[in-house]
Amino acid sequence: MQTRISNGPLGWSPAHHGLQLPFVGRQSEIAQLQQLYAKRKHVLIVGPAGVGKTALVQRVAAGIPLLICENSARLSEISTALEQQLGLLVGDGKLVQRKNRLLTAMERSGQTVVFDGLAWTTPRLSSFIECVCRRLPVWVVTRSEHAWDIGHFLPLLVRFDRIQLQPFQPHETRLLVAGAVQCGSITPEAMEIADWLHRASAGNPSQLCRLLTALANGNYDVHSSSSLRLLKLDCRIHDVLSTAADKQSKKSPTP
Repeated sequence: MQTRISNGPLGWSPAHHGLQLPFVGRQSEIAQLQQLYAKRKHVLIVGPAGVGKTALVQRVAAGIPLLICENSARLSEISTALEQQLGLLVGDGKLVQRKNRLLTAMERSGQTVVFDGLAWTTPRLSSFIECVCRRLPVWVVTRSEHAWDIGHFLPLLVRFDRIQLQPFQPHETRLLVAGAVQCGSITPEAMEIADWLHRASAGNPSQLCRLLTALANGNYDVHSSSSLRLLKLDCRIHDVLSTAADKQSKKSPTP
């Protein structure tokens, strides 16, 4: 199967990564999702952090209508996201009333519902998603399908067709680097270290994106092994600081 570079965002926020990058690869997965969508099937999209699950959903959503919950950790956040997309009054009434109103509106819309970032599900959250499954096709996007990660939703996964997202292959990494060069985001010299970038990122698209961003914004010599080690170290430091900031933000009380 031929892998191609397509116009459009890779799926990571340019504001976060500082680069405009093309979407590359994933043609088989896109075709699978389009077929499952046409058959109105439930779908489980699973893969490790940063592998591009959200980017894949966003790419598919450019061609077919989807109701997407970008943060599916809490029922209140899911309700708010769906109310906004369905044109309902956000936060109107108690959570039970909002849930019932949402189920009616979603069923009327007939659209496939995507629960992105689903992790540990409480009984109440699992019950809500099951109610949606009875009415509409549901796509669940998660890092893991193990019982200790997915929670009470686990028994329902037998109803889902499964798509496992794998890290990039070396040729896909080269395509992304070539796309970044073509966009003018990085210098053509980056093509000389495409294989090193693949090894350094382990084929993880998000990590690769961070490496390319650092390469674009920093003063690194692609012909120097010590400079490349510094590039990798800088990205690791950035990851540690970002993780610490995320943990701190989660400690803050939510309204």
